[in-house]
Amino acid sequence: MLTVKMLKPYYIKADDSYVRVILAYQYFSVMINKKVYQFIPVEAKEIRINRKTYKVENIDAKFAFQKGKDVVYVTMGELISLPDFLNQLYSIVEPYYVKDINLSKNEQKNEVSDFIDQMERNNVKRMIDIALDERDEEAFNALIKLL
Repeated sequence: MLTVKMLKPYYIKADDSYVRVILAYQYFSVMINKKVYQFIPVEAKEIRINRKTYKVENIDAKFAFQKGKDVVYVTMGELISLPDFLNQLYSIVEPYYVKDINLSKNEQKNEVSDFIDQMERNNVKRMIDIALDERDEEAFNALIKLL
């Protein structure tokens, strides 16, 4: 049975398209049949994640783990099938994901328009409160029509 004991990046490198989690010796270990194996950078040395789709891109990568003279290879496909691996990986790379901040101009105008409408309604409600406090029936009736 395979479980992730520890997953810490040696460092993280982010560009426009990918977040690369670079791994090193003492920062990544797995348990296989109740024995702890330490990562060794013989084959794959990084986990590459698409910043927009949040998917691991290097599925075919093979990671080497060692315990004494025994070396075991684990594929990325096997690792991403483990929920604890995905949870740890997500917590590491989540700050680097690209958030959709590029709204279209129409969406921006709609948001601004909605905000202004909400502010106007709030102002009318405050004016109604003032008319009630002052017992100004004429102002109250005029303001109610605006809602």
